Amino acid sequence: MVQLVLSALLPVVALISAGFCFARFGWVGPQLVKPLSALVFMVLTPVLLFRTMSRVHVEQLEVMPAIAYTGALALAFGGMFWWRGLNRSAAVLALAVTYSNAVMIGIPLVSLAWGEAGLVTLFTLIPIHSLLLLTVATMALEIVMAHESTARAPGAGWRALRVGARAFGRAMLHPVPLPIVAGLLFAQTGWVIPAWLDTPMGWIGKAFGPLALLLVGVALASSSIGAQLRPALMLCAIKNLLVPLAAAGFGLLLGMQGLPLLVLVVTAALPIGANVFLFSQRYGVAQDLITASVALSTLLSLVSVSLVIVLLGAY
Repeated sequence: MVQLVLSALLPVVALISAGFCFARFGWVGPQLVKPLSALVFMVLTPVLLFRTMSRVHVEQLEVMPAIAYTGALALAFGGMFWWRGLNRSAAVLALAVTYSNAVMIGIPLVSLAWGEAGLVTLFTLIPIHSLLLLTVATMALEIVMAHESTARAPGAGWRALRVGARAFGRAMLHPVPLPIVAGLLFAQTGWVIPAWLDTPMGWIGKAFGPLALLLVGVALASSSIGAQLRPALMLCAIKNLLVPLAAAGFGLLLGMQGLPLLVLVVTAALPIGANVFLFSQRYGVAQDLITASVALSTLLSLVSVSLVIVLLGAY
């Protein structure tokens, strides 16, 4: 079973390491991180999200894993705001402790380990990342930014409601929530994306993960890892240990057992997804910390995911 974890995680480690080496050898400069991150965020991400959500049929989703997973994520997400206050940093860090690399790592891992039966549960949880986490994080960031600008403006009080409504509108027309909602609505019509369009969309979607992880490595090469080690370890402890424990607790309270419970907790224990890195770059918040945390979380998940499988595998 450990071999399955390694086969899913080591390619991610390899891509981050490659980006790090490219930057250290001078082949790719740190000045390319921001424009390439914008390309991934504004083009690759919306295509991937729309294509993914266009295959989600609400009636096929499993209810109990979705409820348990949402409960664990809401606890961690809200806890980060309670701890750090209402600001952009808290929004990005809240996303970091909840958003798993469920597609690039989760799908091959679950497919190799448990086949179609495990994928049914995983495909119930993946839309929660897109539909819930990314949408809520986007709305939180836009509203917090609007609040910050309003607080600095003269006569801030009476403008707050109008600015908040404008921020909500920007959030819903954002390149993350908009394709999610559009894709989900498209799926409910029963239509399918024609093959001539689905093929290039698939190519774009496949480019997302490798390019985003290479960018993590490039950014890591110019970051002060030592200064970020302690806070990164704290984020990883929450993401890799506390959130899976919370997911297991919610799952057991709802009477879950066997393979659905195992896939639920494994998904929660997966490392921080590359989308969090893109959010930190997009909004210019906690960039060094998130870069270090994505890399460190990936390494630590070699242990945390293996531990979950060993402890729950026979449950």
